[in-house]
Amino acid sequence: MIRAIFLFLLLCCHLACSTSDPNAHEADLIVYGGTSAAVIAAVQATKSGKSVIVVSPDQHLGGLSSGGLGFTDTGDKSVIGGLARDFYHRLYLHYADSAAWRWERRADYGNAGQGTPAIDGDARTMWIFEPHVAENVFEDYVKEYAIDVHRDEWLDRETGVEKEGDRIVSITTLSGKTYRGKMFIDATYEGDLMAAAGVRYHVGREAGSVYGEQWNGVQTGVLHHRHWFMSDISPYKIPGDSASGLLFGVSDEHPGEYGEGDHRVQAYCFRMCLSNHPDNRVAFPKPDNYTPENYELLARVFAAGWRETFDKFDIIPNKKTDTNNHGPFSTDFIGMSYDYPEASYERRKEIIKEHEDYQKGLMYFLANDPKVPEEVRTEMAQWGLAKDEFTDNGNWPHQLYIREARRMVGQYVMTEHDTFSEREIADPVGMGSYTLDSHNVQRYVKDDGFVQNEGDIGVSTKKGPYQISYGSLVPKKEECTNLLVPVCLSSSHIAFGSIRMEPVFMILGQSAALAASLAIDNQVGVQDVEYAALEEQLLTEKQVLIKPAN
Repeated sequence: MIRAIFLFLLLCCHLACSTSDPNAHEADLIVYGGTSAAVIAAVQATKSGKSVIVVSPDQHLGGLSSGGLGFTDTGDKSVIGGLARDFYHRLYLHYADSAAWRWERRADYGNAGQGTPAIDGDARTMWIFEPHVAENVFEDYVKEYAIDVHRDEWLDRETGVEKEGDRIVSITTLSGKTYRGKMFIDATYEGDLMAAAGVRYHVGREAGSVYGEQWNGVQTGVLHHRHWFMSDISPYKIPGDSASGLLFGVSDEHPGEYGEGDHRVQAYCFRMCLSNHPDNRVAFPKPDNYTPENYELLARVFAAGWRETFDKFDIIPNKKTDTNNHGPFSTDFIGMSYDYPEASYERRKEIIKEHEDYQKGLMYFLANDPKVPEEVRTEMAQWGLAKDEFTDNGNWPHQLYIREARRMVGQYVMTEHDTFSEREIADPVGMGSYTLDSHNVQRYVKDDGFVQNEGDIGVSTKKGPYQISYGSLVPKKEECTNLLVPVCLSSSHIAFGSIRMEPVFMILGQSAALAASLAIDNQVGVQDVEYAALEEQLLTEKQVLIKPAN
């Protein structure tokens, strides 16, 4: 009898083990994405006592914060609180160690930042940093909080979101893994989970009339910054001869009327980490498909006297740079990313490779082509890719700068009126402060036959920092009640131009996780989270909801 019972229990155990699915995972909160917002959201969920799984398409965590954007676009640093400030504090602690200064002495570092010194001793924060150092901080968070991260897991965008009514039950990745959760956060730059869940979104620029905005829609004739053609440059292969065809990168489409909406998104680029230290410099490689004719427009800009090549070689520690776009023809691959937001994974990989080839070709052109002024080539010869960065990717950044993709149309839409503090926000979950900033959207031929760029905008917030509504993180109730979207949040194109900064994404990631935790505790949808309770939690976690008094 005892032996029979034992055999029965053994059989039950075998059946249980054989039917358990190793590809099935479950947690209170599922965070989809590998960005800075994703990591910070997971940290906060863990701090709040919730189980969390980060389902990351990426191998490397941190998105642009660890992908080359080391010269941080911060705006007013006094409104960066919570875990975002902790991130920059951890960078400060790293650089306080003399061992961190491998390629130069700390005393020789210029300490230039955006608005404040890079190393802010009074606030014990470091705002300017090397990519690998930022990635190490994100990995430290993962270890410290024992966060379960599943890397290289890509959402099945066709059939991978299971919903029951207005709730997501689970998501499935292309590898066949399924993740069940009570709450979900889409922390990707693309908004893939949001879109697959049937949440409404927008791609491109709304017409100015949609939200009564001045700076949205097509902006022909508006020339901000110095990213436009200041001289009359012919766009034709044979200068002045329209029959000869257009040079590479110039659109043959009409740009649209001022203020019109369109499908176009602002230009992407890689934020390169360069070095001028002889022992930490890798010469710019010549791409296999290098085509010098692709850079003829830049050659003509040089011939017209332009000499601002190095104006955005922003210095970060250890004799390196965060090199960004600057000028009428630079690292921004204008007009070549329009289909990225909605593209298949395969097409996105092609677009990323096209950007890489273009930008590597540009650097090789600058360093070697005789059409480039000799003084520029001589200076460029002192620079190269940083040998100790992105070591598993040929020293090339692993993250393309997806400045804008999908944007949710949620419970509340942030517009330029909110960034100008013209409307009252009743439910703030963080603050933004950076200039309303859009890179160029298109390169076209003007009526006079010369080339021009369009879409580059830089407009002050007028009254300083502004509040960001909780309603902009949540979909409309009828669409989904257990999803929060802190990156592709509900915003117009031009308002997103200010919100889309990495510190803000971290702020909103933390706030989204706090809201998810409250929704779980109270068994309500994200739209029904009591704001007073959320506000209390936000303040406890040191989020800044009102600009501090001077």
